[in-house]
Amino acid sequence: MEITSPIFWISFHTVIAVFLIIDLRHYKKAKMSFRDSMKWVTIWVSIGLAFSFFVYNRYGIGEFVKYITAYVTEYSLSMDNIFVFLAIFTYFSVPYRSRPFTLLLGIVFAAIFRASFILVGVALLERYQWMTYIFGTILLYSGYKMAKGGAESVDPSRNKIVQWAKRILPLTSNYEDDRFMLRNGVRLVFTPLILVLLAIETTDIMFAFDSVPAVLAITREFFAAYTSNIMAILGLRSLYFVLEHGVRKLKNLGKGLAIYLVYLGVAFLLTALGIDLPSWISLLLISTILVWSFLTAEKESI
Repeated sequence: MEITSPIFWISFHTVIAVFLIIDLRHYKKAKMSFRDSMKWVTIWVSIGLAFSFFVYNRYGIGEFVKYITAYVTEYSLSMDNIFVFLAIFTYFSVPYRSRPFTLLLGIVFAAIFRASFILVGVALLERYQWMTYIFGTILLYSGYKMAKGGAESVDPSRNKIVQWAKRILPLTSNYEDDRFMLRNGVRLVFTPLILVLLAIETTDIMFAFDSVPAVLAITREFFAAYTSNIMAILGLRSLYFVLEHGVRKLKNLGKGLAIYLVYLGVAFLLTALGIDLPSWISLLLISTILVWSFLTAEKESI
């Protein structure tokens, strides 16, 4: 695949920044209804899928299928993990007005982390053939951990970074809208929102160990891997607010994703033997899992 020009990347990230600003301004107006949140989820998913036509026109059907598969994979993994973000906000009793900006920063840092991890992952796979076994094993373990409910067992109170921050940072006892720090006399102090952000980011790094190897199992081209991840992350804030309204609990999503991660782990390991499974199999499998999860969903108040 040809290397995309710097002009494209500047334009791409500028458009993403504009989308994020629109998203933030929308959610800072007032508490959104379920219908309004669903509307914005539809908008962001449509944008992510629309970008696939650019991929198709520029790189052909092969990369088009890989992009769609990687996008749906990242979005699906995020759907299960976003319940953990809701648990973090609940644990820290974060006011509604403080959540949108915190999630925005979470998305920005998540994009940076994923870009770094994908770059490193692609470079390692290109240089060291044995890294295929490492990534494949990570996916197999991630599938096992998800099957055992590993994603739902994240406990903010046991987060080492949060515990460390509590000990060394001068903290206020109250939230101040979406401010992370403020001046108290002559010194700067931090609000509890900084602990929330640290909990979200450290948790997201753990999630990246699942999602980045998963997307690299689908494609090792940086362009498709990175853009699909960014487009999927773009809609996470809207998805969060949908789940916050107490919508469907996808009780079988975790089980389905566990099977999918194991499949990707096996597919990764097979590449070391020169066996490349077609991308459409991954797309068919993740699509089937999503349909099955929605059909077997149950109402649950979050």
